[in-house]
Amino acid sequence: MSRIVAIVCAAAVFIMLVIIQVIVKARHPVRRAIGGILTGLCALAAVNLTGCFTGVTLPLSPLTVGISGVGGISGVTMLLLLNLIVR
Repeated sequence: MSRIVAIVCAAAVFIMLVIIQVIVKARHPVRRAIGGILTGLCALAAVNLTGCFTGVTLPLSPLTVGISGVGGISGVTMLLLLNLIVR
């Protein structure tokens, strides 16, 4: 049951991202939404892969993956700043 809820939530967030792209009159709203999600996830992966050199990592949890997917690079930046402030 929890997998179904997670899939429905992910689909709802994706649809909202597409709607936002339609509102701002993007040329290809679905492609832009997918691009933003992939950019955020790649930024999160880059932070964690370079963590052995920089000493900065972010824990992988559903919250961090969700924020980086929805927020893109700015979401990962926010997570890094919160990590710096909370420590």
